[in-house]
Amino acid sequence: MDWQSAIKGFRNYLKLEKSLSENSIEAYSRDIGRLREYAEIQLPILTPDNIVLSDLRLFIQWVNELGMIPSTQARILSGIKAFYKYLLIEEVVNADPSELLESPRIQRKLPDTLSYDEINQLIAVVDLSKPDGTRNKAMVELLYSCGLRVSELTELKLSNLYLDIEFIKVTGKGNKERLVPISSTAIKALQLWLEFGRVHTSVKKGEEDIVFLNRRGSRLTRVYIFMLVKQLAENVGLKKKISPHTFRHSFATHLIEGGADLRAVQEMLGHESITTTEIYTHLDRDYLKSTIIQYHPRS
Repeated sequence: MDWQSAIKGFRNYLKLEKSLSENSIEAYSRDIGRLREYAEIQLPILTPDNIVLSDLRLFIQWVNELGMIPSTQARILSGIKAFYKYLLIEEVVNADPSELLESPRIQRKLPDTLSYDEINQLIAVVDLSKPDGTRNKAMVELLYSCGLRVSELTELKLSNLYLDIEFIKVTGKGNKERLVPISSTAIKALQLWLEFGRVHTSVKKGEEDIVFLNRRGSRLTRVYIFMLVKQLAENVGLKKKISPHTFRHSFATHLIEGGADLRAVQEMLGHESITTTEIYTHLDRDYLKSTIIQYHPRS
């Protein structure tokens, strides 16, 4: 099988069988494209069905020499494994050459978080005198109150709001749906947008069920949410480098530090593996420092 046919079939498999988003499909395709690029510089040319483990190890070495960091290498490796899983299903190959391919060691970095006071400061500087003020405040409230990903916020639907029982239904990675509790404060902010902002928006056809719309009646882009958070950080003079995802990190960290059950947090975040959630079990650094100073005999 040639590379073009294999990659085209792989994309269809990711879309139809795995229900991945376009962003994920593009990311996987780029990673397999790198393997194809490497294969095409070899003599004779390597094809998807004649690559063996030693070829893949040399490919990972090649990627490393290009200066790609371990996390990027690990993501590429994940794409390769998914690619050969597909080829096995289609019986293009009889054995998976990536099965024994080792993943590079990745140093797990703790995500940056905001304190509760910093969250309040960011929400407080949203300019409610502007036409989009109530909408922006509601979005920031939901990012923190529900721990949403950016895509989950921009794709949130009116038909998935169950505010009477204080829940919303969101669609996460792989089109997996989950119910997330929503706080009374976030509900109030959301209702203000729906009742006094959104009702005055001329909605574009096909966007009738989308909660957050721009002035033209279309759903907001991810870039807009990033720019909004960046502007709020500048307005309060926050020195931390933050993004919309920082609110999600803060949501999880504050729950864990408050004594929340790890499994419950996993469900609310929509993590497939609890290993991903465990990164939030780190202790507050200031609390840790003050505890050592107070109780250690050498302090």
